[in-house]
Amino acid sequence: MQTTYRLLIDCPDQVGLVAAVSQFLAQHNAAIVEASHHTDIATQRFFMRHEICADSVNLDHQTFSHAFDDMAKQYQMRWKLSDSQHKPRIALLASKESHCLVDLLHRWHTGELHCDIACVIANHPQMRQFADWYEVPFYHIDFQQQGKVSAFAEIEQLIDSHKVDLTVLARFMQILPNHLCEKLAGHIINIHHSFLPSFAGARPYQQAYDRGVKLIGATCHYVTADLDEGPIIEQSVKRISHSDNPADMVRKGKDCEVTALAHGVRYHLQDRVIIHRNKTVVFA
Repeated sequence: MQTTYRLLIDCPDQVGLVAAVSQFLAQHNAAIVEASHHTDIATQRFFMRHEICADSVNLDHQTFSHAFDDMAKQYQMRWKLSDSQHKPRIALLASKESHCLVDLLHRWHTGELHCDIACVIANHPQMRQFADWYEVPFYHIDFQQQGKVSAFAEIEQLIDSHKVDLTVLARFMQILPNHLCEKLAGHIINIHHSFLPSFAGARPYQQAYDRGVKLIGATCHYVTADLDEGPIIEQSVKRISHSDNPADMVRKGKDCEVTALAHGVRYHLQDRVIIHRNKTVVFA
């Protein structure tokens, strides 16, 4: 697999940006294998993602970063240069539903997701069987016995001790404390079992059934202190009919959940997502 550098840029839109970046890359013999640009007209903000063949560049990663920083300051860029060889470390958090957890473990096991699963954390002990099958460290956090404050303190300690880069709530049905949302901002992803912003909160499939909708869906989004209102990365939908009961909607909705979450996690791991205010630019 070819090693690449991924250059992400987010800055005020201005004349000469693309030319300046192109000139810098050309000076260092960088061969671009993928290029994406977007300008948000309403906010006058420019977004760019370039994937560069690492072998073509006449600088190593660290030297390349230092050299680029001077130009980045000139254009007020928020930017990131990552190496495709790096495997981010992921913590998977789950409750009683196993479909999203097992799907991500399978995609990681088969090499579809370029990452290391550092651990599985769950508030239901039966999730251990899936972590054990994939030989991933498992931790059971008993919220009822410990209480929420102690339980989340233990989860935070596990995330820190395992040096986790990305936390994924794979149907983890607990509301995170504000301080943890802020600490992990931009590095914690949730799957919500509805097509947000419709039917936020509890029992969204029952809400959808009561409303008589013809489409149901699932939403993969970054977690913020505002419940179910974080920047959306990916959504998936399925058509339903008047003959579908709530159980049918749950069954069909699970397909949406695993698809949206897997795509959202993959986009994040491949540095395809730039967060801007409460939205995302996703170079899928």
